[in-house]
Amino acid sequence: MPNQPAAPVPADQPAGLLADWTALLHRCGAAADPVPYGRDLLGRWAEPQRRYHTTGHLRAVLGHVDTLAAHADDPDTVRLAAWFHDAVYRPDRSENEERSAALAVRALTEAGLSERRTAEVARLVRLTVTHRPEPGDRDGEVLCDADLAVLGGDPQAYTAYAAAVREEYAFVPEPDFRAGRAEILRRLLALPALYRTPTAHERFDAAARANLAAELGRLDG
Repeated sequence: MPNQPAAPVPADQPAGLLADWTALLHRCGAAADPVPYGRDLLGRWAEPQRRYHTTGHLRAVLGHVDTLAAHADDPDTVRLAAWFHDAVYRPDRSENEERSAALAVRALTEAGLSERRTAEVARLVRLTVTHRPEPGDRDGEVLCDADLAVLGGDPQAYTAYAAAVREEYAFVPEPDFRAGRAEILRRLLALPALYRTPTAHERFDAAARANLAAELGRLDG
């Protein structure tokens, strides 16, 4: 994986994240130098087609994982999954999560992590297709809640998030985008629980439902 070319890492982004990645890989038993893998991932997260799924999103998800870590069985495995969950991202393709999971398997195997942890990271990455962990899947609950925490931000932050998503799908005609986005919002609002961990539910659920309903009203209007 590190031998493959990646986009340049922005000068204002990598230092803290790269240090966090290096420490994480060492804790997880990496046999290889973590730095080339981290630089490759940061390059992927900085690709030009991204507007929301950027290193800013990665940093936010990792922060939420830290906040929710007490609810996880293996917080470091969840952190690894957060690093990989949108590592492959092309808005015009539907297999991003599967390709991200495959990337995780290749990279973590090459880096010398255990087969068990590597398989669990891939499983968690694939779970972000639906954000519907099974009952008792504590690590899945933490990753999904961290990924969806953006929905529960203040209205201004949510509006910025929605605008960035629209920019990523600028190639989609407006009527088609509005219809597809509205369907996604309706599915989310129909879920009995947007968040599975008690902490995330308490912090984000009410605001998320208000934000989703407001955006849906704008789309339908």
